Amino acid sequence: MSSNSATLPAASGRGDTRYRVLTAISLAHFLNDMMQSLILALYPILKGNYHLSFAEIGLLTFTYQCTASLQQPLVGLVTDRRPMPRALPLAMGATLLGLLLLSQATTLPLLLLAAALVGTGSAIFHPESSRVARLASGGRHGFAQSLFQLGGNGGTAAGPLLAALIILPGGQHSVAWFALAALLAIVVLWQVGNWYRAHLAAPAPRSARPSTPPLSPANTRLALAVLIGLVIGKYTYLASLHSYFTFYLMQHFALDARNAQLYLFGFLFAVAAGTLLGGPLGDRIGRRSVIWLSVLGAIPFALLLPHAGLTGTLLLSMAVGFILSSAFSAILVFAQELVPGKVGTISGLFFGLAFGIAGLAAALLGWLADRWGIVGIYQLCAWLPLSGLIALALPDTRHR
Repeated sequence: MSSNSATLPAASGRGDTRYRVLTAISLAHFLNDMMQSLILALYPILKGNYHLSFAEIGLLTFTYQCTASLQQPLVGLVTDRRPMPRALPLAMGATLLGLLLLSQATTLPLLLLAAALVGTGSAIFHPESSRVARLASGGRHGFAQSLFQLGGNGGTAAGPLLAALIILPGGQHSVAWFALAALLAIVVLWQVGNWYRAHLAAPAPRSARPSTPPLSPANTRLALAVLIGLVIGKYTYLASLHSYFTFYLMQHFALDARNAQLYLFGFLFAVAAGTLLGGPLGDRIGRRSVIWLSVLGAIPFALLLPHAGLTGTLLLSMAVGFILSSAFSAILVFAQELVPGKVGTISGLFFGLAFGIAGLAAALLGWLADRWGIVGIYQLCAWLPLSGLIALALPDTRHR
């Protein structure tokens, strides 16, 4: 593994899309988010074994998400000034330690520490890997971000499925087996780091010129504010499904934990599929159009979800996941183009915001679920996608 040419393409030819690099970073994203999703998949076991309340379940999500969210913008800011190719395998090392602790923890403080370690790994991984995806895109930024996000959402979807097959039968200690996935990710990211380091050392093309912002400073601030608002609304709603969908199915439809995990997998699979569509579609028809279609198209399905039967709940949740998830790649690339030269900072800000909002929302929704019941929470959250109407205020960057 001492030479990047052994497994990944050379760093020259910056205008070409580096599919092997994108595939490698997407695989690493798959493994990273699959391991992170095990925290959510463990909730039914942890709740039963240690008699946790919904508020304490929300606190676990809050710890993991906020550990990741608070550090990601700082990591992005630092690496914009000084890229760190070797930070990628080190990030996976923190996730490895968190998984091993999660498999053995028997008290809430140790569970929180394990979640914090996994969150730290995520905080380092996402800004730098998003930069690698953009560097390897060959100008197809939406496609590259979608492929990168597809890995993450695919891993998130695989977590509940693997939990149903391995963790629920084997118990909490079986989480330790997923340390093998962390070791594989470290190997992959070491190779990606070799390519990344060689890319940074290669001379820039003579024709390369500094990019200029597509909007005036005032319109840039407005656009960023709207994009941040969209992320807040989107991830607050998705937190209700990621963290509590299995409990909703178990209580409202009397499903057992295993079948509820399979339904959660269906929702998360739809999220992964929608992610793959959003970026390339944004390259073709424009980021703003994709954002409009995504956030506005999800509204009717979300409003119907709390009133559907079991089959309808699955189909509607998949429709909402598919449509909503198509927006994130477009939102992220839109923001990166608004502030040229700050890929790490913008990626860290938006990934961190997504993690942080999801964590805060999970904690708040858990507290409310203890008081109003899980069914009441889903009736309330059905209205959240209406916040996507602020997308109508996005400035059009094509006129500049």
